[in-house]
Amino acid sequence: MSGLTLYNYDLDENCYKVRVALSMFGLDYKTVVVNAFPGKEHLTPRFLAMNPAGSLPILEDGDLTLFGSEAILAHLAASRDEARTWLPAGGADFARVMQWLTFSAGELSVAVAARAHALLDAPGDEAALRAGARKALRVMDDHMTARGFAGADWFATGGPTLADIALFPAFALSRDFGVDHDEYPALRRWARRFRTLPGFLTMPGIPDYH
Repeated sequence: MSGLTLYNYDLDENCYKVRVALSMFGLDYKTVVVNAFPGKEHLTPRFLAMNPAGSLPILEDGDLTLFGSEAILAHLAASRDEARTWLPAGGADFARVMQWLTFSAGELSVAVAARAHALLDAPGDEAALRAGARKALRVMDDHMTARGFAGADWFATGGPTLADIALFPAFALSRDFGVDHDEYPALRRWARRFRTLPGFLTMPGIPDYH
């Protein structure tokens, strides 16, 4: 199978999702470092030709070029995980994983924007971004509280899936934009479990204590 190339900026949490998946799947890949900040290299013609949206990460898999972290996660699971444990092949479990991938790319994206505003001076209203992030994290914490009462440890199925990989960074990095983890006890417990998974990687800003 053709080799994988990840266009990566280390402090980008969407890039981090993909790095975690690649590590947990045990996949070898080449990294191309992109000077996203302060250089804004991802907005140059070279990178806009690969991703007109002007965002990272970008993954090359042979002749296939993908952008959008959730799409990349789904591709890696579908093409590299023969057991289909990370993205079930169909049925209710597939739908549940996709539900949370959609949430990650949609409602939870405000947390990514809040962190970018706090750390990289990206545009936005600080109070509104933080409030939106808190709302999304509350949805997640309420869900995992209910899952805990049902004896379940993970977001979508009986084991870790792409849903957990996609959702972890926004919570783990929330202190970067002023949201403390103590507000979300069910997510703290879930994050502790996630950190023990084989192949887990950390990044700057993710605390060890969870």
